[in-house]
Amino acid sequence: MNQELANVIKIYTTGSHQQLSSYLVGKSKDTLIGMLVDLLTMYINDKNSSTIREFITVTLAGYQHKQGKIGYNGFRQDAFIPGRTIKCEAKPKNIDTGEFEKYGRGERKTSPAKLNGGGNFTDYTSTRLEKDTKEKDLNMLVSGFIDGKLIYIIEFPFNCPDFVKNLKIQIKKWQAKLKGSKSIKGQFLRSASFDYKNFIGCRKLKIVFLLSKKELQKYKKYIANSFYEFLLKNARNE
Repeated sequence: MNQELANVIKIYTTGSHQQLSSYLVGKSKDTLIGMLVDLLTMYINDKNSSTIREFITVTLAGYQHKQGKIGYNGFRQDAFIPGRTIKCEAKPKNIDTGEFEKYGRGERKTSPAKLNGGGNFTDYTSTRLEKDTKEKDLNMLVSGFIDGKLIYIIEFPFNCPDFVKNLKIQIKKWQAKLKGSKSIKGQFLRSASFDYKNFIGCRKLKIVFLLSKKELQKYKKYIANSFYEFLLKNARNE
């Protein structure tokens, strides 16, 4: 971490706002820019928090971001139907290229996962699935980042048949494993996952953001082959 940034964090957490202001006022423009860039790099690549990636995904798709862990991640008012609110569930995924380098040096045994349009629902239940499918105005926002660089944002209705079918299959398998248990109340599927194959056929699929073909080619080795071909086909030439 940048030493100047480290000092700012220490003052912010242990000192007063006046002390922090005095410290920052004495810094050059380049130093302040360096600290901000370092902070953003740390934040957007944080493996334990997807808040900023979620924020970017939701806002670029035209929704107002909703903070907090409970409920959906954003909403917007329908431009054509007064009073209609459209909700969104964002699933951002970030790839750390450093993990690929570790694998190449033999410091990691398994090959890192590549971007494949995937995501997952943590602690999912059949009750939650039923609730989500009943939401007529709920869209999924699936995004991919590489070292904090936004590669794509794809939007589609949660009720896309293939998407819901995939979740139902995982829920049923989970319930089958619990069969015979005295009680399944309060129990949940730890992770219900999906990838691009589960929504690629959705008729209302929309590409919200996507790098140009030239830019996309720079990240080819970090994207699953078949998904890369799909992105390339939909990318602009410039």
